[in-house]
Amino acid sequence: MFADLDTLLVALYVVVDDFLGERKGPGKKPKISDAELVCLAVAQVLLGVEKERRWLRVLGGRVGHLFPYVPKQPGYNKRIRKLAPQICAVLRHLAFLSPSLFDSLRLVDSTPVPCGQSRETVKRSDLAGYAAYGYCASHSRWFWGFRLYVIATPDGMPVDFALAPANEPEREIVAAMLHRQPLLPGQTLIADKGFAGKEFEELMASMEIDFRRPDRKGEQQRFGKLGAIRQWIEAIFDTTKDQLSLERHGGRTVAGVFVRVAQRLCALAAAVWFNWEIGVPVKRSLIAYDH
Repeated sequence: MFADLDTLLVALYVVVDDFLGERKGPGKKPKISDAELVCLAVAQVLLGVEKERRWLRVLGGRVGHLFPYVPKQPGYNKRIRKLAPQICAVLRHLAFLSPSLFDSLRLVDSTPVPCGQSRETVKRSDLAGYAAYGYCASHSRWFWGFRLYVIATPDGMPVDFALAPANEPEREIVAAMLHRQPLLPGQTLIADKGFAGKEFEELMASMEIDFRRPDRKGEQQRFGKLGAIRQWIEAIFDTTKDQLSLERHGGRTVAGVFVRVAQRLCALAAAVWFNWEIGVPVKRSLIAYDH
């Protein structure tokens, strides 16, 4: 197999179609299957087309030969939002298929997902009451929106994620994620200094997780700065922002923001999984699939 977008989409369709199975329930069979829609959503992100309306105009000249039928913009919009649970399931399935699932190391961190820039936008937005103001220490600025929490393997495969209001306590969100999808006993979880706290470390110990974080100033040295390893999770977030347009998601409702975030993480997972399949050395590389 070759490292190109067409080959990735064909391989992904085979896996997703087998995983999701045939559509069940009453009603007429749709002209485009859920597996095909997931592949279209992945292709949209990998090709860097942020707007769905523009995507439906340009996809014919790039990947249209792979899809016998493409819905209009309203139908595509509605189907993608309804497919949010399936997109999340596909993401986890791709992680399960990747060799890095058995890696003993996991990385966890959060990053801002801004949803508005002005006070008027905040007041008028359908996200009011869900999104919140939070502080981004790495950029020394406040933002309004959500925070994306990702647990990933060192090669860039997102194993689990959560989207929470920007003012929610980080440790509580990650604790809930680990209760939902526990790590294996003895696995190492590396986070940043913001996860310091006796209660959180006791929780990690009770779950038999080898929890590590950079030492804070003034406390007894235990793990050091962990700078080289911490750069791995930062590189994953950089990929989602720079190449997968995470901060330009364009979502205006809770469902819209969530599915657009899931869509981008699923695209990253698909690329990492396929790079394992064909032996690309840098598993997080998207260069072969962005044109």
